[in-house]
Amino acid sequence: MTTGATLLTRVVPPGVMGGRRARYLLERNLRVYRRWWLIIFSGVFEPFFYLFAIGVGIGELVGDLTAPDGSPVSYVSFVAPAMLAASAMNGAVYESTMNIFSKMRWEKTYDAVLTTPLKPGDVALGEITWSQIRGTLYAAAFLAVMLVMGQIESWWGLLALPSAVLIGFAFAGAGMAATTFFKTWQDLDLVTLVTLPLFLFSATFYPLEVYPPALQSIAQLSPLYHGVVLVRSLTLGFVDASLWSHALFLVVMGSVGFLIASRRLGKLLLP
Repeated sequence: MTTGATLLTRVVPPGVMGGRRARYLLERNLRVYRRWWLIIFSGVFEPFFYLFAIGVGIGELVGDLTAPDGSPVSYVSFVAPAMLAASAMNGAVYESTMNIFSKMRWEKTYDAVLTTPLKPGDVALGEITWSQIRGTLYAAAFLAVMLVMGQIESWWGLLALPSAVLIGFAFAGAGMAATTFFKTWQDLDLVTLVTLPLFLFSATFYPLEVYPPALQSIAQLSPLYHGVVLVRSLTLGFVDASLWSHALFLVVMGSVGFLIASRRLGKLLLP
């Protein structure tokens, strides 16, 4: 009978897996970026612009929406948690695609790293964790703005930050896995081709119920949709057992991305 460990070994060979030394890659990234912190933080502003242009501006025209319990919810309170989820996605995706592609294909950083005791699994886990941290920083800044604006209507909203960590993990894992298949800088255009529809059609600006039935089914396959529902439910205080399924979706997505990225790095960079 095949055990979980045996199955994992088949997916990612022992010489590739690693993971215990990922902290050294994290330390390397911290040292590199400590003088470039403004570049990392600059990505937080895009969701702010959307929030104030759409949430505040259009919100005056839309008015209140109806919450699951029938109570009114302002449009800004509806959109703000979705922008927080998008912040976590953007931070993780930017770091796990463009920057990792540059290190892998242009700077040859990982060729040097793998001459040390670090394994491809260490590289994958370290970079996914770093990308996740970037996404969490974006989300934390956005959460602070939501607190100041009074857009968190429940103490459950404090769990929005751990939820952003899950969102960052999911998109960092998927982003790094996808990047290992990219061969040219033009391939990075595919990132926007994927993330933009996710951003627009994941119940970000409108309740899922207003979508056509066919589009509702498609939207529910969106990873960002699961993140949006998770964060929005927490900030509005509508918490039930179904939120675990959204969290599990994000955990599985990030884990699969990590396994693929580890195996691909081993195939591409190890002799």
